[in-house]
Amino acid sequence: MAKKSKVIKMHHRFKLDIGVVIFLIIIIYVVFNVFDYLTSSPVAEYEVGQGTIATNYVYHGLILRDETVVYAGQRGYINHYLKNAGKASVNDVIYSIDTDGGLSKKITTAASDGTNLDTQTLSEISGKLDSFRNSYDLNSFSAVNAFKNDIASQLSQTLSVNALQTLEEDVGLAEANHTFHKKKTEKPGIIVYYTDGYETVTADNFTADHFNITDYASVTLENNAQVEAADPAYKRIGSEAWNIIIPVSEEVVKQLEEDEYVRIRFCKDNFTISVPFSVIKKDGTSYLNLSLRTAMIRYVNDRFVDIELVVSQEAGLKIPNSAITSKEFYTIPKEYFTKQESSEPGLLIRKDKGKTELTLVTPTIYYENEDYYYVDDEFVSAGDLVVRNDSVDTYSIGKDVGELTGVYNINKGYAVFKQINILSRNENYSIVEMKTVYGIALYDHIALEGAKVKENQLVVK
Repeated sequence: MAKKSKVIKMHHRFKLDIGVVIFLIIIIYVVFNVFDYLTSSPVAEYEVGQGTIATNYVYHGLILRDETVVYAGQRGYINHYLKNAGKASVNDVIYSIDTDGGLSKKITTAASDGTNLDTQTLSEISGKLDSFRNSYDLNSFSAVNAFKNDIASQLSQTLSVNALQTLEEDVGLAEANHTFHKKKTEKPGIIVYYTDGYETVTADNFTADHFNITDYASVTLENNAQVEAADPAYKRIGSEAWNIIIPVSEEVVKQLEEDEYVRIRFCKDNFTISVPFSVIKKDGTSYLNLSLRTAMIRYVNDRFVDIELVVSQEAGLKIPNSAITSKEFYTIPKEYFTKQESSEPGLLIRKDKGKTELTLVTPTIYYENEDYYYVDDEFVSAGDLVVRNDSVDTYSIGKDVGELTGVYNINKGYAVFKQINILSRNENYSIVEMKTVYGIALYDHIALEGAKVKENQLVVK
């Protein structure tokens, strides 16, 4: 007879192992982040720093000076004895006229012989060459031509004066025969050797046509060999005071109406100076009359000059324009927010119009003005009803919306929109206000390409 089995089969219930669950959650989280990292585009970042941006305007200015054209007075062959842009005192010999040409030719020939230069002159020229070589800027090649002309003018002056002294006996004989005449200046001033027809133009009588550079032409006097009595011999500038006239818009006039001085930069050589100005109205156009008392000799050979007006300069946080984007928000009246113990404003939300159940949420506030808070859709949705804590009034979210300009802050590894207040901007950068309540701060890291980032996006660097 077979024995009965005493083994009793037990049915085990499935028990949930919390450790396995946590392990699976971690695995899923890691896989998700690895997938997100592999499929996400890296976000370039920019560290916010301080900076300034100047609001500048570049204009083509008309230069006006105290200019007097001095005429030859006699027909004959002319030689000059003072370099261009040189300073002359009363009774300095500026030029000579030789009526028969023989002595003038001798002076010209002697002046072309550089072997007679004295040690002092050679030392001065050598010093100028060393100074120019040490200060030369590769970005200012035009300075080479100006320097060359200055050296050539100094050499010509020195050699011509030496020739006049070497030929003293011949000069004396020619003067006695009234065929050679030394011409001296009656007044002190800066001597230049060109005319252009603008010598009588002043701040009172200029016209819009004087700014037409297409028809502008100047006549060089220094290379003339023979002149008539009525021909110009040189031009004398009698004062260091000079003016620059520029046509400007009414916008610029308005920006400057509270100022007495304006800062200008000469584009030719980057020379910068603050000068007084006045506004002239002519034929419906506004002109700035810039009054200068220095640096006239730097631009003595120019009738027109490009200058930059530095009208204003804003300081703040400097960020690239590529980081700036915009985002739309719900605007909710402030009276519908409830103060909580945490002191952060909250909203009593009714999700279903047919029910009375309310949910208290604390949305992220991105900006505020006098009447509204700006919130996004993280905790609320369009159509939700906000109930006032102290009444039965309700407000439907989505009724009013507003757009903010800002950047995405990525300090914490994910993108958070921050509103900015732009003070000034140029082609590449903007200056934004510092220490704003909902804005960015110095040394914050922001997304360099703001339009390519979304709220709460994980940042892959």
